[in-house]
Amino acid sequence: MTPRVLDTTAIRRAITPELVLTAVRDALIAHAHGRTTVPPPLHLRFPEAGGDCHVKAGWVSGTPDFTVKVASGFYRNPAAGLPTNHGLVCVVSARTGRIRAILDDQGLLTAWRTAAAGALATHAMARPDASTLAVFGTGEQARLQVEWLARLRPLHTVLVHGRSRERTRSLCQELVALGHLARPASAEEAAGADMVVTTTPATAPVLHADAVRAGAHVTGIGTDMPHKNELPPALFARAALIATDDHQQCLDHGDFGHAVRAGARGGTSDTPLGLLLDGPVDRPDGAITVADLTGVGALDAALASAVLREPAPEAPEST
Repeated sequence: MTPRVLDTTAIRRAITPELVLTAVRDALIAHAHGRTTVPPPLHLRFPEAGGDCHVKAGWVSGTPDFTVKVASGFYRNPAAGLPTNHGLVCVVSARTGRIRAILDDQGLLTAWRTAAAGALATHAMARPDASTLAVFGTGEQARLQVEWLARLRPLHTVLVHGRSRERTRSLCQELVALGHLARPASAEEAAGADMVVTTTPATAPVLHADAVRAGAHVTGIGTDMPHKNELPPALFARAALIATDDHQQCLDHGDFGHAVRAGARGGTSDTPLGLLLDGPVDRPDGAITVADLTGVGALDAALASAVLREPAPEAPEST
């Protein structure tokens, strides 16, 4: 049987943000309860081109398929008018080993599952009345974090901090066009928001721990390789609750791992994010909470299965 090949148009027709949020939430819960198989990621760096690539695999127990995903990020691409991220997902039968489908998603599913995981973590761990969101970064993921969190809770103000004044202003204009009250902010002001999400490929912390206010929540999603670092160890030292999407991955190459190696936290001071999504979060009043997300292969598998499970509607006929 010839594998199905789905491009981004077919994928967008087959799945909605609501289905993505459900698939990612269920996969994180399954992962927290040990119902997944996730080998360590493979990492490649291309310093001369300002790029990197990771290969992730995963399987949710009892499901018919597993996936192997290639995802790349080349951070100088926007200057050449090219997208930063690219990739594809290979869907393989967990019963026969046959390749069932190639999802030529060009990084779309990775972007969506990252946005969903970040939004779910931020919504679950932030104060119920938190309404001011700050994003560090000006790329696609910064925009998606705002859009997807807004699906889960109302946002009053969005603060954007980026290295490029022009790109910061451009993202604010995009967010305003989507109905958000968005404006540029300094790193110190952004770090003082109710909710903070970092979405950069930084190799050194992008905010100061003492600028984060008591009662705030911070989600870091950019540190997905050993050489990257967005959140300072001192922030983890201040946190009353730390969530990780995968304990070992976050120890190996997440911001949580940097904090542990710096002596700011113990190596078992984190809680699986899926456990927090599976029940009410015990959030002490005035506490700082932190989520460190490195991207889990089981989420890719769950999302690919959702794409293949949903029949894509017929494309409209041209007239």
